[in-house]
Amino acid sequence: MTNTISDAGPREIVGEPRYVRIERPAPQVMRIVLDRAEARNAQDPRLLYQLNDAFDEAAQDDQIKVVILAGEGPTFSAGHDLRATWGVSEEQQRLDAWGDHPVVTCWGGFTQPGAEGYMAVEEELFLGLCWRWRNFPKPTIAAAQGKVIAGGLMLLWVCDLIIAAENARFSDPVVAFGVNGHEFFTHAWEFGARKAKELLFTGRAFSAAEAHAAGMVNQVVPTEELQDAALEMAVRIARMPSVGLKLAKQAVNQSLDAQGQWTAVQAAFSLHQLGHSHHREVFNFPVDPNGAERIRELSAENR
Repeated sequence: MTNTISDAGPREIVGEPRYVRIERPAPQVMRIVLDRAEARNAQDPRLLYQLNDAFDEAAQDDQIKVVILAGEGPTFSAGHDLRATWGVSEEQQRLDAWGDHPVVTCWGGFTQPGAEGYMAVEEELFLGLCWRWRNFPKPTIAAAQGKVIAGGLMLLWVCDLIIAAENARFSDPVVAFGVNGHEFFTHAWEFGARKAKELLFTGRAFSAAEAHAAGMVNQVVPTEELQDAALEMAVRIARMPSVGLKLAKQAVNQSLDAQGQWTAVQAAFSLHQLGHSHHREVFNFPVDPNGAERIRELSAENR
């Protein structure tokens, strides 16, 4: 049966699971919460499009000056939901994964065979959405606890500030699957080149303290104080005039643009797609299937 659009809100699909919720914990502050704790806030297309809708709501609400991005439960995000269908094989699987959600970026061809379709899907869901959120016109604060794995990092790195709980641990172990890293590849800006290589080459998890020392994290706070600390920061920022905040954010982002960040991200994305094509030839699968066992070994070491 075809889904229908509800009158309850923009692009809300009747009967669709809700993986993102919106809170207004203080005047001029919106908190967007990843609300899929039973799956460790892993990302499927629904969660990502619902997150995009929430950012759109915040952008269009002139009463909101600051957005907090949080995750329900003990884990901020375990990354991409590997159980979800990302459109890697049959046309109908791609259509089922897409549901009734609109295309946000200008890419199309999601049902095309081979690398063309797979690249289009990932450009929309990961690279395209992330770059859109990175350029969101209001200050954003990520509040991270527990494990933040691979694609979970991309949700942090689009934010302007990151506050981490003491129990937070950050990792991008996807080199174990034979690709260069998650699709929003800003690793060298977040950690510096050498720490970024260590993160990728070893797959090990970095502690909140290590991430803070590397400059990726703004503050580390006791785990039970995480949401209060993020809200305190948001309220402080919200005292500033909205136009000043917007211009300051744009100025810093343009400094990164001048360094070639967007060009570098696109180049890394192309290498990521080369990895997928290679593994389809070797394993008839978009990643090295032996990666799962490598990840389990790394997880045991990271405990």
